[in-house]
Amino acid sequence: MISNWRVTVGGANRSLWGPAPVTYGLIALCCLVFLVGPASGLNPAYGTGDALSAAQRAYFHRWGVVPAELFEDSPGAALTPATALFVHGSWVHLLGNMLFLYVFGVMTEERMGRLQFLLFYVSCGYLALLGYAAANADSAQSLVGASGAISAVLGAFLYLFPGARVTSLLPFLFFLPLRFPAWVVLPFWAALQWLAAGRASDGPGVAYLAHLVGFGLGLVFAWVRFGRTTRVKGAPAPSPEGENQP
Repeated sequence: MISNWRVTVGGANRSLWGPAPVTYGLIALCCLVFLVGPASGLNPAYGTGDALSAAQRAYFHRWGVVPAELFEDSPGAALTPATALFVHGSWVHLLGNMLFLYVFGVMTEERMGRLQFLLFYVSCGYLALLGYAAANADSAQSLVGASGAISAVLGAFLYLFPGARVTSLLPFLFFLPLRFPAWVVLPFWAALQWLAAGRASDGPGVAYLAHLVGFGLGLVFAWVRFGRTTRVKGAPAPSPEGENQP
């Protein structure tokens, strides 16, 4: 949930509508790919019913990561960790990821710069999916989505803006909107991914391991690239607000 469109970080007043063309471009591209593909159910070219279900399976297999096929020295399969970043399996999957990319991507892009942020996003997303595939090398289940790349953005955001205030909706507190610093919310989110990854089955579901790999890559990249000198530890006024689950 986003209810405050102005943020103040390190004494500088910023807007979530500020210049972040890469973030907005990634969101637009993911939405466009989803709308024209079979997962949205809006393209009549894919039919309905069983025909639509078959088209969705074929589509995810073609553009998603299939771990069992990724390490077979196929040039086409080697590209799938990149193409899978722009494919989503459902409306909930798409909208949840795009919300997180919007909330945390804008300020991260402003800090990194456009080209560096784009390379960071694609590279970390690719490696996150590659790491998941390596850990599940025998799986024939297709994996799609930008969660690995967006998790990397969360990791970088945590290092760069640890004091930014994040509004979180906690189920065990009746979904009351509570505001916490990023250094509280994001490690808590990562811990949930870790616990969920330990219980995950080999069947369809959420690739929690890809989230963890991406988050770790983003955190390490920000630490190595920016060091302590550009880190924003606190903010005198509210910072970007968003839910605490991708």
